[in-house]
Amino acid sequence: MRATDAYRRRRGDRGQAALEYVGVLPLLLLVGVLVIQLGIAVFAVQQAGTAARAAARMASHDEPDRSYGQAGQDAMSSWLADGARFDAQAGHDAVTVTATVPIPSLIPGLLDGMEARRSATMPIDDP
Repeated sequence: MRATDAYRRRRGDRGQAALEYVGVLPLLLLVGVLVIQLGIAVFAVQQAGTAARAAARMASHDEPDRSYGQAGQDAMSSWLADGARFDAQAGHDAVTVTATVPIPSLIPGLLDGMEARRSATMPIDDP
């Protein structure tokens, strides 16, 4: 009789693990997507900093054959460079360039309008 009771209990639990897995799976996928999105956002911030430094370096040299915006875009990954904007503020002895990069979103509408913004200042080189 004991063996029969144990068998009945086990038979009633069939499929429970699969059902629990199916219930937790959307949460695991959401966490995975959010982690990837966070990585993309951090990468965009890093690329904005790199682009700002490159653009400020070019703006401080004042070379006519290449603009500071082009130098900033060349320093970035191509998939982020298309939407990048650069703004230069020249002072008496230094130039500050601010790079603004839109943060791409894995889920449409999630991060619409969010941007990474970084600035860099370089001393102006006198020829």
